[in-house]
Formats: sequence, C-alpha cells, structure tokens
Amino acid sequence: MGTIIVQRRRIAGLTALTVFLLVHTSAICLAEPSWIRRLSFKRVEADPSETYELTESHGPWMILAAAFAGEGARTDAHELVLELRDSFDLPAYIHRKNYDFKDSVEGLGLDPYGNPRRMKYRNSIAYDEYAVLVGDFETINDPAIGKALKKLKHCHPECLSSKNGRHPSLRFYGLRTMQKKINGDPSKSNKGPLGSAFKTRNPILPREYFVSGGINPMVLEMNKGVKHSLLTCPGKYSVRVATFRGNVVLDQSRIQRIASNNERMESRLAQAAEKAHSLAVALRQRGVQAYEFHDRHESIVTIGSFDSVGTPRQDGPTEINPSIWRIMTAYGPEKKKLPGSAQATGVMPRSLGGVSFDIQPTPVEVPRKSAANTIAQSKRR
Repeated sequence: MGTIIVQRRRIAGLTALTVFLLVHTSAICLAEPSWIRRLSFKRVEADPSETYELTESHGPWMILAAAFAGEGARTDAHELVLELRDSFDLPAYIHRKNYDFKDSVEGLGLDPYGNPRRMKYRNSIAYDEYAVLVGDFETINDPAIGKALKKLKHCHPECLSSKNGRHPSLRFYGLRTMQKKINGDPSKSNKGPLGSAFKTRNPILPREYFVSGGINPMVLEMNKGVKHSLLTCPGKYSVRVATFRGNVVLDQSRIQRIASNNERMESRLAQAAEKAHSLAVALRQRGVQAYEFHDRHESIVTIGSFDSVGTPRQDGPTEINPSIWRIMTAYGPEKKKLPGSAQATGVMPRSLGGVSFDIQPTPVEVPRKSAANTIAQSKRR
C-alpha cells in the first residue's frame, strides 16, 4: 500500500512538472525573445510577386537546373523557381539570354577572292531562353552544392508535369522523357525531369573572377598605368607578334623597388619594355589593335582579340581561326633573296620603325587578374 502511495506522488509530481514546463514554454513562444528568433529555422523565400532575377551576388557557383524557350517560357521558368523555393527550400533564380541566328557570321576558310567566308545558320531564328539556376554556393566543392544537386536530380516538381494535355517549355523535355523510358539503368530512369542538372558558374560574373591565382602582384604593378595593356584585351586570346627579352629579376626587394618606380629597371629589361611600348604605339597609330605586356623577364606585343584559337576537326588537328591566321601571315617573316646569290632565298623578320617582329607569331592566352583573389584580399583587410 505504501508503495502505491509513493508511485502516485511521483506521478503527481511529474504531472506538476509537465504542466509547469508547458505553461512556461507557451509563455516563451508567445513572447518570442530575440534569441529564439535567431535560432529559428530560416527557409528560402518564395513570394509569387517577386521575379527572383539572377544577380552577381547569387554565386559565384551555381547549379543549372533547367532552361525554357518558346511560348510561355518565362512563366514556366518562374513557376519552377517558386516551387523549388517553396517545396524544396532551394534558392532558385531566373536568368534570361537572347540568341540571334539571323545575321551572317564569319566561317572557316576564305572565299574565291581571299576574303573571310560569310555563312548563315540553317535555322534563321532569334529567341529568348530562360535558365533556372540554384545558387549561393561559395566554391564548386562546397558540400552544400553536392546535396542540392542530388536533390534536384531526383525531385519531381509539380509544375513540370503535363498541363492540360501539353508539356511545359522545358528544353528537350520530350527527348529526355523518351530516354528515361528506354533506359535500363535504374539510377538514371529514377531521376526526375531535372536529372540533367549540373554545376556551373554564375554567368553574370566576369571570367576574371574564376581565374585561379591570377597574375603575380609584382607583374601587375609593372603593367599598371599602361594605356594599351594586354590586361585590358576583352578576348580570351591574342596573337603575339613581338618579344623583347631582358635580364631576369629574381630578387623580391629589387622587384618591389622597380614596381614602385623608385628605381629604374636594369638596362636590358628597360630597353625591352621601351621597344614593346614604342612598337605598340606605332601599331595603334596605324589603326591596329595592339597590346603590350611586361613581365619580370620579357615584354611582348600582341595584336587582336579573339574568343577562340580555332575549331577542332574530326581527324584531330585544330583548324585555326582565319583572322588569327591572317595576323600570323601579315606579321610573320618575309622571303628575301640572299646577298650574293641569284636564286637562294631566306626569311627575314618584318619590322616597323626599326623594331623587329618575331620570326613566328603565335596565339597566346590573355593573362587575367583574379577578381576572386582581389575580393578575398579586400575582406582580409
């Protein structure tokens, strides 16, 4: 009997404690102090009135979830963005890009008159494409980007299902649906309509942001203030037409004095820089798109701005860009008869204003500053 009374007292005490906790917990929830709000789970916003346009701050690394084109493309893209935000808690954004295939373009090779061949696209159309990207990832190896990518590949958004007998404007929707039906691999057939999602960079950010390491700060200082610096070339490639080598400078303190202009460069390095500058100026005066670049051991002059060196052929070699080839030919060596011989010929470098060009002009990749490093340095200050 005594045991039963003790147990009842324990139950009563527990009940009283439970009531106390419930009452005080309710009071805390009603008051909602600031520290509770800070600990609350933050969900991704999904406001139908917002457009969620992609900006530079929504990166730098992202996942391309889907692309829409054609009738209703923007509406379909907006619906997917809202559903990814609301149902899957993923920060999704819209990015519009226009494609115009109506104008003629410069093709490979030359026409019978020696001019660049002009070609037209088979389908002469222009349209807008709306990409849906999931963002806010600092690095491409961020663990969060891997989890988000897996979620995207296997999710089944309601907005991408058939609507009133029609399919949304998702690019290659029909093709991917057919591939899923005939694919015998369960890991692929179980994926959703976003199964082809992949990691990418924020398309709004400049290419310089993703340059690993970038240019040495000392070399950057040596090119500071140069009017037609190669660092300002908008393309990915240029053609090096002249190279002027000087003495190699390895002493870091001496490099610092050179970069700060407190001390002149060693004679050969200074002469190399002066020759490159004078040649670049002379070419610019003739209307040639020339650039100069100075390193710790040489100075170079380049011509032109190009997005690619050429087009790879099916048999292996790359067919060089015709515009690059013309520059290499125009500023390459010229054949001349050798002195004292009526038939023997040799090659001589071309020159301008007493400054010689290279025997073999070559395409080079344009050096870039690392915007990511610049931003990281500014944050550390």
